[in-house]
Amino acid sequence: MPRGSSPVDIAEGMSQSQIRDRYLIAQIEREIAAVVGVENVNTDQAMLHEQSADWSWISQYLRHKSLPLPHADLYVRPGTAAEVAEVLRIACEYKIPVVPRGGGSGTQGGTVAIYGGIAMDLRRLNTIIDIDEVSMVVTAEAGIEGPELEKVLNARGLTMPHYPGSFHFGATLGGYLAARGSGVVSTKYGKAEDLVLQLEAAVPPGKLIETMRVPSHASGPGIIQAIVGSEGTLGIITKAAMRIERIPESMEFLSYGFKNISEGIEAARRIMTDRWRPAVIRLYDEADSAKLSKWLNLGVEGVLLVIMCDGRKELTELESREIAHLCESVGGKSYGPEVGKMWWDGKYEPFKHGNIPAPPQIFGTTDTCARFEDLEKIYWAKKKVIEEGFAEYKARYTAHFSHWFPWGGMIYDRFYIDNGPEDPAEAIALHDRVWDAAIKASLDNGGSLNEHHGVGLKLGRFMRLQHGAAFDLLLGVKDAWDPDGILNPGKLGFGPPKNRRH
Repeated sequence: MPRGSSPVDIAEGMSQSQIRDRYLIAQIEREIAAVVGVENVNTDQAMLHEQSADWSWISQYLRHKSLPLPHADLYVRPGTAAEVAEVLRIACEYKIPVVPRGGGSGTQGGTVAIYGGIAMDLRRLNTIIDIDEVSMVVTAEAGIEGPELEKVLNARGLTMPHYPGSFHFGATLGGYLAARGSGVVSTKYGKAEDLVLQLEAAVPPGKLIETMRVPSHASGPGIIQAIVGSEGTLGIITKAAMRIERIPESMEFLSYGFKNISEGIEAARRIMTDRWRPAVIRLYDEADSAKLSKWLNLGVEGVLLVIMCDGRKELTELESREIAHLCESVGGKSYGPEVGKMWWDGKYEPFKHGNIPAPPQIFGTTDTCARFEDLEKIYWAKKKVIEEGFAEYKARYTAHFSHWFPWGGMIYDRFYIDNGPEDPAEAIALHDRVWDAAIKASLDNGGSLNEHHGVGLKLGRFMRLQHGAAFDLLLGVKDAWDPDGILNPGKLGFGPPKNRRH
């Protein structure tokens, strides 16, 4: 209930159900205000809409069409982990949903409050608690943004080597972990899930838990990796301890052109299975190479492979020399270090306004992860199902291979439809049909649902298809940890809260 409104004002023109809901929200608002301060809780519609929005296509499209986005009933901005836990306790008592949010840079509809409730903005939790240069660990609150954390670390000659495409879009430490994010140098340093050593989180019915100080142990299943990737459905991350590195003294760049995507994949496979560990291996198909070359003025065409090795100079020189021999043996034509350096300097260019896709274009990043033996067949299967299956809409498919593992890699691929239906319902239905086809092609050919963008609301319907009977185990974990289903309901395919008010 907005402050200053009278019961008469609220009741006018409202149904009894709406009146009850408004009084209930007003009661909850007053109780939460006593915890976080009156200035950190409100029912402002613009703020609630902002908190529900993210960078998913549907969120952007609804804004483009000036259509409403489902949002929460109450905006809350806690300032400490204890306040997060206390707000969660109140929410559990009233059985009202809680939707945690960092910087809103996700792409899967993870912050859309389709069941209303509390939009919890975690950005006030932005303190760096400790920098342990003996163990090379930084501990910080979950709401700190990546660039702010890097600035403080860089001043000491340190870095937390996680630089995602969302780095300049407000991405936070908690967000990195909630969606199992990947960064530019994950091939060498690992994803967010590999960098985290310890977590603090608020869990129902309103308590703070802290995992062990080390992630490697033989003390039963790892709780930390249950919370990481749960997108706020099992707990609200409030603090994390992360591995850090010294800023490397040397960076060596290589770049190669290949006749086709097969040669490029083979070069990357050989690098990884020979157990070299460059920080970056980026392989672009012809379409993505053309875009990249235009944006960065690279002057290349065909299939492009960019590599960066970092660390001590004598080691980077050895590694880059051996990788060069390997690439040439597979058929690569060297473009020299300049193209690689230009790529590194412009690595965020694809995410700038004007380059990043936007409505009314219909698009989606359908990234997947697979073993080496499956990578190329997934690429061709998805290209075919999108470009031939949606030929009437002139659908396009482009891809690059961004992150690599000792056993395989990921395909960062997108579909584009430049001129979709004008009718919003038809456009949204088309968007979902393309996703249905792309996901089926990935899973049928040995791929995963995705690699680092998370699931959210958008991909929840595929979770049982991905996990099969094992999905029932995940549902059992959700029911045990969050019996009322109030933590970010509707995400990860977990369904609605148990006690819906509508």
